[in-house]
Order: sequence, then structure tokens, then C-alpha cells
Amino acid sequence: MASRQHSTESMRPAPRLYLVIPPVENPAVFVQAVADAFDADGDVAAVLVRLPEAENASLIKGIKTLAAHVQGSDAALLLDGHLDLVAPTGADGVHATETDALSTALAQIKPLGIVGAGELASRDDAMRAGELGADYVMFGEPDGAGERPSLQAIVDRVAWWAELFVVPCVAYAASVDEVGPLVAAGADFIAVEAIVFSDPRGVRTAVRDLMGHLRLPETTP
Repeated sequence: MASRQHSTESMRPAPRLYLVIPPVENPAVFVQAVADAFDADGDVAAVLVRLPEAENASLIKGIKTLAAHVQGSDAALLLDGHLDLVAPTGADGVHATETDALSTALAQIKPLGIVGAGELASRDDAMRAGELGADYVMFGEPDGAGERPSLQAIVDRVAWWAELFVVPCVAYAASVDEVGPLVAAGADFIAVEAIVFSDPRGVRTAVRDLMGHLRLPETTP
């Protein structure tokens, strides 16, 4: 998940996919679904594993199993919090949603691992995360109550960040219709969850369709 290198629309690469796995007791149940995403020629940069609050005996084994498949496809496996599980599972880093958690993760994982920042309620919060050294910021993800800003608010935040900062931006899309506006706004990565893993047609078909929506809008010379 490298920093933005291109400043003009014509030079900007198309965004990559950031898969968000719904919370489960054993992440290994998503091995086939994630494999289908890669088999669909999806340009997947990272997979975020959302874990239950309570740890269980199969959790570490399940993360290791999933990590082997994700990392074997040249993508990063990130944990939503659970900093203590990064080392024993071989995960590539964490997604932190609180300032204290972000600071702790940065101190313990950087520079070898990835530390991303999410649930950023304001522009000041996002700038603070960037100043602390977050590898990316995420806009638009649902909070603990399942609430999220309006699409226009997310688009505005992404466009503002893309214009001013080099730290990569992940934009969470709750539906296929949101993908195009977020791509046009300048997101480096598009985070998807239900629109891939709950698609009745299957993950492979959902990802293939999504790849078409990741194309940058055409510009005139």
C-alpha cells in the first residue's frame, strides 16, 4: 500500500481493491471466498479481517490459514485491531480506529508492518493520523453502530485528501453505485464488504463486475 506518486488525473493509476471480511469466529471460512476474488483477476491490495471481541482456540490458526492464501497472492492481511495477534499470526499489520490504538500500533509495528487509520470523524482527525505516520486513512466505513456519513460527505473528504496529501486514501463503498464517485474523487483503494461477500452471484462474479467500476473517468487533453 504505497504512497500516492501521481499528482494529475491523467497519470493517476486506477484504485485497487481492499476487501473487508465480515466478522466471524474463524476467518479460515473465508479462504475460498478470498481465493475466488484473486481468481477473478481482482486487483486486491489488502484483506482486512474483522474479528470477534472474544478470542477462541481456533482464531490464531484461522488467521494463519487465511494469511497464507492472501500473502501468497501478493496482498497484505490486516487485522481490525487485535494488535496482540499480529506477531503470532504473521499478519502484515492492523487497522486502528482510535488515536491511542493508532499511536500504540505505530510504536510497535512500524516500520516493518502496516498501520492504517479508520473511523476518522473529522478532517483534523485524518490529518492527525497522517502526521502520526499512518500508512493510509480510510473514509466512509461504518462505525460501531453501523452508521456512516452520506456519500457526498465521503466523496468530499476523499477529494480533499487526494488533492492535498500523499498518504494513501481508502474509500469504503457500501454499494456498487458508490464506487464510481469514490474513484472519481481520487481514492487510492476502494474498500468493499457486503457488495462482494453478500452478492448472491458469488464473489468471483462480484469482483469481476467491480473491476469495471474501478476504471478512471476519461479526461480530455
